[in-house]
Amino acid sequence: MIKEELFTCERNGLTIRGKQFYPAAFAAGGKYPIVVASHGFTGNYTDMEGYCQAFARIGYMAFCFSFCGGGRDGEPAASKSDGKSTDMTVLSEVEDLLTVIGYAQGLACTDAGQLVLLGYSQGGFVSGLAAARCGGQVARLVMVSPALCIPDHARRGCLGGASYDPQNVPEVIDCGCTLLGRAFHEEVVGMEPFLELSAYRGKVLIIHGTEDTVVHFSYAVRAQACYQEGQCQLQLMRDQGHGYDAKQSASVFDSIRQFLADREEILSIQVLITRCEERGAGENWKNDVYFTGYCDTKYFRGTIMSEGCDAQTYSAETGVRMRAEYTLKGLDACGESCEVHIVNRQVGAEWKPVVQTNSKALAWLNQADLTAVLEGGSGGPKVRIFAERRTENR
Repeated sequence: MIKEELFTCERNGLTIRGKQFYPAAFAAGGKYPIVVASHGFTGNYTDMEGYCQAFARIGYMAFCFSFCGGGRDGEPAASKSDGKSTDMTVLSEVEDLLTVIGYAQGLACTDAGQLVLLGYSQGGFVSGLAAARCGGQVARLVMVSPALCIPDHARRGCLGGASYDPQNVPEVIDCGCTLLGRAFHEEVVGMEPFLELSAYRGKVLIIHGTEDTVVHFSYAVRAQACYQEGQCQLQLMRDQGHGYDAKQSASVFDSIRQFLADREEILSIQVLITRCEERGAGENWKNDVYFTGYCDTKYFRGTIMSEGCDAQTYSAETGVRMRAEYTLKGLDACGESCEVHIVNRQVGAEWKPVVQTNSKALAWLNQADLTAVLEGGSGGPKVRIFAERRTENR
């Protein structure tokens, strides 16, 4: 059972409102790692509750909050923090986030040295800037669809979906669902976001959709390049736009969980469904989903031989069971021809693939503890297979 409760803290006389979530196995006297989740433009703390609940289930004290002056016109006051939208800026949001971090680290039940920042869209940009300021205080940084386009949008006169002359900025910028002040524009118009972000030296995960029409994924690609080599992991989600539904958010969190456990993506298989055979109905049915596909990673590049098969069965007694089996043929990192045979089963809430390969370079996969994350997309899912990061690969 996850306990949750509202909290408040103050910045310069403004009340910041949010919600904190206690770990499912919370015990008085314990010290728990922290995650602080930041919402996007015109959002509020309720947008990040799902992520916080997921973090609480795996042992984190999780905090989400509303930025001062954030939110949409006409939304309930209970979900908003103090302040006017015309006074809100990217750097005022950084100050809000730093205030919430201080509040979270000051609780007796939190471990101040284990702090994760998670941000979505504008909240992702803000989280990256805050991490750069905090330095070693932040253990890990996760940015989901980060709005690193904001300075460019100011330079083009289209902040928040508005349209104005960047050479003659109005005192109030009408974005339709909210109003921004000229200070927002003036603060970011000369900003070089990638230079700002690069001051952070901890581990970074960026997740971005290739079909994002609000923030083009090229900003995420450039952001990865601004960090030191090997510091930032970029995960591009095929067919994904700027927003995420419940199923997509669950897949995102599964990838975040692998990142926090310092597990590395070894194989990434793009599945392409070719046909489906259905038998039975009602309380007992079986579907055989056939597919081809390919893998393209630094460890292995190859294609699925013939057709793989995902055998899906359902009965009232056992529920849904799935077992995917397929073989890829290609080249390992040493350029040697090899085969990789994969059987992927769902074990509890996780996908646990078993790999057998004749590659000498990948022989360690034959005994490895592997976890798969399934990422939806048109034509078939992407299967990302993670393993514990090996010392020689650091």
